[in-house]
Amino acid sequence: MAAPILAYENLGVIQGSGWLFRGLDIHVGPRDRLALIGRNGAGKTTLLKLLGNKIDSDEGRRTIVPGTRVILLEQEPAMIGCNTLADYVLGGDDAPLQYEAEAIADQLGIDLTREAAKASGGERRRAAIVRAFAQNPDVLLLDEPTNHLDIGAIEWIEEWLGRFRGAFVVISHDRTFLTKLTKQTLWMDRGNLRRAEIGFGGFDAWTEQVYADEQRNAEKLDAKLKLEEHWLLRGVTGRRKRNQGRLTKLVEMRAERASMVGPQGSANLTIGTDDARSKVVIDAKHISKAFGDRTIIGDLSLRVTRKDRIGIVGANGAGKSTLLKLLTGELEPDTGQIRFAKTIERIVIDQQRSKMEPDKTIRDVLADGGDWIEVQGIRKHVVGYLKEFLFEPGVLDAKIGTLSGGERSRLLLAREFAKPSNLLVLDEPTNDLDLETLDLLQDVIGDYDGTVLIVSHDRDFLDRTVTITLGLDGSGTVDVVAGGYEDWERRRKAAAPTKRGSIAKNATSAAAPVAGGAAPGKVKLTYKDQRDYEILPKRIETLEAAIMRDQELLSDPELYTRDPDRFEKLMEAIGQAQADKDAAELRWLELAEMVEGQG
Repeated sequence: MAAPILAYENLGVIQGSGWLFRGLDIHVGPRDRLALIGRNGAGKTTLLKLLGNKIDSDEGRRTIVPGTRVILLEQEPAMIGCNTLADYVLGGDDAPLQYEAEAIADQLGIDLTREAAKASGGERRRAAIVRAFAQNPDVLLLDEPTNHLDIGAIEWIEEWLGRFRGAFVVISHDRTFLTKLTKQTLWMDRGNLRRAEIGFGGFDAWTEQVYADEQRNAEKLDAKLKLEEHWLLRGVTGRRKRNQGRLTKLVEMRAERASMVGPQGSANLTIGTDDARSKVVIDAKHISKAFGDRTIIGDLSLRVTRKDRIGIVGANGAGKSTLLKLLTGELEPDTGQIRFAKTIERIVIDQQRSKMEPDKTIRDVLADGGDWIEVQGIRKHVVGYLKEFLFEPGVLDAKIGTLSGGERSRLLLAREFAKPSNLLVLDEPTNDLDLETLDLLQDVIGDYDGTVLIVSHDRDFLDRTVTITLGLDGSGTVDVVAGGYEDWERRRKAAAPTKRGSIAKNATSAAAPVAGGAAPGKVKLTYKDQRDYEILPKRIETLEAAIMRDQELLSDPELYTRDPDRFEKLMEAIGQAQADKDAAELRWLELAEMVEGQG
């Protein structure tokens, strides 16, 4: 192992009347790719600022190899006094070289002459990335780098970091981003900092092992875990087990919905039975919307039924918000018509999250100062309900102003989900949420009895929640795919060689109905396709059995101490098997759709 170039020993920070954390040791090697994981409020952002020498610790010693350049990308870049984004990027004593900044800005698609005061969150984020990357860092500290970015920009960052020759420590809720890039994991948990020489792909298996060891140790000592640790342990591990069942159910729902999608992914989702027709929530026929000379949505037909989970994806400016407003009745189409079920009750959680008064308490926000709350028509005690949203017992009377941004987002989710509804609209719901809260949100969406519309750039979140993906390329075409983001991406890549032009345009063109109403040509399966369709279910079962076998081996509490190499190999094997299983399931769903197209 290479000697660290940046380290902190016995690190401690006081927050409010007590220690946020104390006695932490952390080191960063010259080529480390570290994921920093922890719940909102655990101190992740504070730790990055300490490593970046932006704030002082109350205890501990920071050491750094002379000449090491450490750059911190903060969540909210300070642009006070900057007239343009260029003023921010090129300002200060440590400003990057102009030609390097301009080259990166061109690749990211950001106009640095844009007025800083009028710049969107995504534009400000891009400008901050330009400044950080152009400074030629040895260590990059990245705090939620993908927030407010579209998928194209996120993929560009992934490619850049993949070539980066220095080290980085990253906080992110984007599982796909973390899995692709990280090779080591730091886990902030209940005031402790643990490190594992595995990437984020092995994080779940590792944490399950840690929790299992803790529970065994507590039982051996004939002692009970602290109350807050007890419900945290049970809640997290129980939720992860339920996630597996939810994902299995999601695969079944996608397969069922694939049978309702017209051949070649036509935008007209057909319903075969009268019983299904009675469940239609939104019925759009040949709708279009334009602003000036630009067509945003062109000739889209879409039927949304109860319990559909619809994901809307595309680059910033492609028309996602416009489509969402059309499907919720906020905008009228220029042509065509949209019919809505008569009894729609919707809740909307958008990017401009409702601001809650800082002097009010959690009890005030949830229960108007009382002890009970009505949740979807069921009366619950507010303390029990808060536990479902990962709040520790005893926070009921905490003021909103003392909560972290992520905790406020979680409280908002708790408040909104309590309201009676049958249509849930989520516009970029994953911003500011930690991974455990994302698991919770996926759980709630999976159990939701109504219809869900989701706009998101979080690829993993979409793959874990939606049954249908609507992909926009900015030309007015909407590609309709049964499945999640990976299904849409695979469709785009498969269509790319067929024509010149953008990937998204090619994919949607291939999926469009034939002019004049003629039936699209049937898809003929190749020998390999037919073979895969037949053998993949068995392959999936084999992978599931391998994962369960390796997880059982990991349950040995002495394994890590006795044979750390074996432990690491098992972790890697589980991560690879899970990735192979996910790919096999998605491939089979794609083939099932093709088989349906032959009928």
